[in-house]
Formats: sequence, structure tokens, C-alpha cells
Amino acid sequence: MPVPIPTPGQLAWQEDGFGLFLHLGVNTFHGREWSDGTLDPACFDPSELDAAQWVDTAVRAGARYVVLTAKHHDGFCLWPTDTTDYSVRSSPWRDGRGDVVAELADACRAAGIGLGLYLSPWDRNAACYPDPQAYDAFYLSQLTELCTRYGPLYELWFDGAGSEGRSYDWDGVMGVIEQHQPDAMVFNMGRPTIRWVGNEDGLAADPCRYATDTSAVSIYAQRDAALDRTRYLPPECDVPIRRHWFWQPDDLHTLKTRDHLLALWYRSVGLGAGLLLNVPPDRRGLIDDHDRARLHEFTDELARRFRAPQVTQLFAADRGDRGELVARFAAPVLIDHLELREDLGRGQRIFGHEILADGRLLARVGTVGVRRVHAFAPVTVTELRIRLTGDGGGGGDQGALRAVTGFHTGFASLPEIEEQLPFIAGKFDAEPQRTSP
Repeated sequence: MPVPIPTPGQLAWQEDGFGLFLHLGVNTFHGREWSDGTLDPACFDPSELDAAQWVDTAVRAGARYVVLTAKHHDGFCLWPTDTTDYSVRSSPWRDGRGDVVAELADACRAAGIGLGLYLSPWDRNAACYPDPQAYDAFYLSQLTELCTRYGPLYELWFDGAGSEGRSYDWDGVMGVIEQHQPDAMVFNMGRPTIRWVGNEDGLAADPCRYATDTSAVSIYAQRDAALDRTRYLPPECDVPIRRHWFWQPDDLHTLKTRDHLLALWYRSVGLGAGLLLNVPPDRRGLIDDHDRARLHEFTDELARRFRAPQVTQLFAADRGDRGELVARFAAPVLIDHLELREDLGRGQRIFGHEILADGRLLARVGTVGVRRVHAFAPVTVTELRIRLTGDGGGGGDQGALRAVTGFHTGFASLPEIEEQLPFIAGKFDAEPQRTSP
């Protein structure tokens, strides 16, 4: 079977690797996670809203893009849509003349980072939702507005929660995207170009495979959805910085520690996936000071650990074993981390590898992908031997490995995943319907 080949856009998205999720809406002002579409839009009044502060927070953290919940499951729209009155146009914010999406688009453009938009297929406010044909037309109108009013979009995020068993006009959705935003990454539904990792904990797994013929719809779906064929779909790992997705006034104690965030990074970005970390605006319309400080504490430590790369040159092993390489430093170096990068231009081809330093095994694991980060006890080395294996245990492709870089971080192992508190049931007005596919 041919190996699926990524597009240049997919490779660029994988290289970026890290973005911020921004959940904002009427839920923010009611201590809710999901609401039922009946909350008064007059509650939406983030009087200090500053999208530039959100983007500054992202840039300072090294994020390459942001994704905003332009419409969550409650149906409230953060732009002045022509499709419904349930939007910022009916709120007191900016005297009903505001547009959160436009302000964020301007801030992203000024800072040079990507703008992603989340448009929930499930809509608990739209009166036409029970009529699939009418709702499909309604939804395509909303999508067209978002795809034509705000400039280039980096990512379009389609959340399957609440839509289990419901069919939408995905051909129509993709037609809008292909006409107006052909370079945007499409998350998980329709004809996706990236996929959901399958959990809301921010965790990928080893092997982290990019080729798949199924895609996870939501945590409530009974089974994954089958794709039309095997596709190249790198995963994105989403996780909130606190227990909840929307800012809540009573969950500061659930703010993830620096070390837990580092543990998530190693098990998402460090395994070859992307990381989308939710850091939501509060009721002022600003990123919470505590969340902002913790985010930067985490990313500053990442920058410190990887600030002094020690590059290698790659050579075929002397004895010419297929799949065995030598990574040689210019002089002896002390390292406790390695980053490996695969050349993905011909698709993902490395599914197992081991690394040896003077006969000592440093790692024996699975995929490499866009980046793979290893930690181990400090060792002084001049060269490393790297053995690659392809799918099914056969010999790997020597040309598939494009870079090996060493670091001395002061840490010999990955941070531990800390136990996290579950969601609070009272934060929800209702659970999603669980209809059978």
C-alpha cells in the first residue's frame, strides 16, 4: 500500500507544533461549560477585552497560532453574523457593534501568527437545528461569513461533541473551505487534514502514526468514524490549563503545575504531535493573570532547556547495515536530551528506533515523526549509533532521518504526569445526546 504523503501545509502545521485555544462566550459569564442556548446575550460584556493581550500572551509563550471558539455548542456567535440574533450584536459589549473575531484577526495579523476558528456543528440555539436540510444551509452561511470576512485562516476546528449520530453536509462544508480558505488546516471532520488525538488530556502515544483510515469524533462517540481512505492526518492534542475549558471563577486551585505542563509537552510535541493548550479569556476579556504567569513559567523553562543545541552530522554506518546511522558531534559533548527529526516529504517511514552511545542503550522506542525528544542520564559522547526500523519490523530508511540534535538540560528523565481532578458535573446544563451512529 502506498505511503500517504503530506501536503506542504500539513508539514508547516506540524513544524509549528504549538498553539493556544481560546474559549470565550456566554458560558464565561455564567460559570458554565456547556449551556443550552437560552442564556441572555446581554450577559456578554467583557468590558476590558483586548485581543492584542491574548496574542501577546501566545507569542511570548512561543505559540504559532490561536484557535477561538467563534461559536460553541450554545450557538452564541462572537461575530455579528447575519444568520441569527444570538450574537455579539445583541450584547452590550461595544454597544452591540463589536466583533471579537475581527479584533483577534487584526491582532494575529499584526503579530504574524495564525488565526484558527472553532465553529461548533452542534447548535442548541438555532430553531432550525432539528431540520437537517435547513440547518445545513444555516451552518454553511455561518462558515462562509467566517471564511470571507477575516482574511487567511490557519485552522478550522470542528468539534464532534453533541453531534454523535448526526450527519451534516460535509461536502458543502469542504466546498466552502476549498473555495475561500484552501490553505486552512481542517480539524477532524469533513475531509480533515489534521485529527484529534482522541482524548482531552493533551497526550499522544508511541507509536504516533500519521497515516490512518479512521478519525475519533468525540469522547462520547461509541466508535471512531471511518475515512474514505487511508490519509496522512497528524494529531493535535488539546487540553485546558485548568480543569475547565471556559474561564471559571472557582477553579484556580486546578491550575496545572509547571511540571505537569512540561510533562504534557514531552508527551505531545515531544512524541511528534501538536499541542493546543487552552488558556481562556476571563470576564474582563483578558487572559487571567495566574494562567498567563503559569503558561510563561512553563514555556520559559522549555526555552531554557533547549537553548543550546549541539548539532550532529549524519552518516551511514561503516558496515552499511540498512537502517543504521552514525550521528557525529564536532567534539565530545555532555548531553541528557536528544531531538530526532524525520524527513516526512515521502511520508512517515520510521516506526521503531534505538539509540546507542558507546554500546550503551539510551532509547529503544517507536516513531520519530516531525520531532521526537528523548531524556536520559547524562552522557559524554562524540558519536551515537541510531538503528531505524520501518513498519512491520523491516529495515528503516536511512534517508528518512534528517536531524539529530543533543542538549544538556540538567534533567535526566521526563516529568511525571500528575493526577488531575475531573470536571464538575454542575458546570454543565446538560450532557450531549448519545445517539447510536
